[in-house]
Amino acid sequence: MSAHYAFGSQEDDVIIKHRLLTRTTTTRGEPPLKKLQKKFTSFATEIEKDADNTSDCERLYKAFLQEINTFELPLLKGKAVVDANIKEKESFNELQVEIERQILQAQTDIEDLKKQLEQSKIERQHKEECEAIRKLISSQPPRSETERLIADLEKEIADLEAEDIACLRTLELRKKQFALLLHVVEELQISIEDEQKSIADELRATPSVSGYKTVPSLTAPYILRRREYH
Repeated sequence: MSAHYAFGSQEDDVIIKHRLLTRTTTTRGEPPLKKLQKKFTSFATEIEKDADNTSDCERLYKAFLQEINTFELPLLKGKAVVDANIKEKESFNELQVEIERQILQAQTDIEDLKKQLEQSKIERQHKEECEAIRKLISSQPPRSETERLIADLEKEIADLEAEDIACLRTLELRKKQFALLLHVVEELQISIEDEQKSIADELRATPSVSGYKTVPSLTAPYILRRREYH
């Protein structure tokens, strides 16, 4: 079964505000300050009377003191609550400042950790590169063997260079010899041509005998028979 309220939410706010200001506990209750005023007025009025009313004055005085105590007690409680709230607010402010400081410190720590992470990544990359280089170096033959191979290659290169120089010298010698041979052949050919020309001249100058003509040669004389047609 749903609850029924006598007032709306806005009216409740107004009533609560009024009760807080007047410190009344019921909607129709009399405010404590007004009650205290009435007690004081009754006491003051009774004192001003000329009649012998000491007992009434004392009774009203005690009632006034009791009302003062009743009125003061909520004030003391309220003051204690206010002091507690002020202290709590100060603590909250200090806590808020501390939290903000911790947030800033956390942000600084995060930035430092980011930098450390980047540095760690770089160092890890360098280590991986160094490890790869180390593996590559370890896969290569020893230095002594490499030096021996280099020495062998240098010796082979030197031998090839010496062989190349010897080939060049031989080729140059063959060129000179071939040039000399060509020169000798040329001179020999000229000499043969000159000799053949001289023989031809002699043949033309010498008369023939019995139809035969003697032809001298470079190696041995031989006779050529010649038919003469008249």
